[in-house]
Amino acid sequence: MWIEYNPNPKGKRVGDCAVRAVAKALNTNWIHAFLLIIIDAIRLCDMPSSNSVWGATLYRHGFRRESVPMCDDCYNAEDFCHEFFKGTYVLGFGTHVATVVDGCLYDSWNSLSEIPQYYWYKEEK
Repeated sequence: MWIEYNPNPKGKRVGDCAVRAVAKALNTNWIHAFLLIIIDAIRLCDMPSSNSVWGATLYRHGFRRESVPMCDDCYNAEDFCHEFFKGTYVLGFGTHVATVVDGCLYDSWNSLSEIPQYYWYKEEK
């Protein structure tokens, strides 16, 4: 259910989780995803790692945000993958972000036990 995914051209694994998640969600490479996020960072005068910045990038590409009902530790990313086994989703964990595609979590480390606070999904046209 977890697939190791790190499109960073230098193999770096710290500080760029939003870029990695956006790259997977938009089916693009790391550099293109970073540039898309930077455009929104400049437009919003905020840092690229800010949830509102990379969220704006997803929004501009047809994604919408939903909250995950809070229940402390009773619903983790693995549970999300079982429930949402079709489609593309970006999970926000507070200080981390990862992408789920067709029930598989794509991340540079196994974050299946993390507790999502919200998720972005691709709105169907």
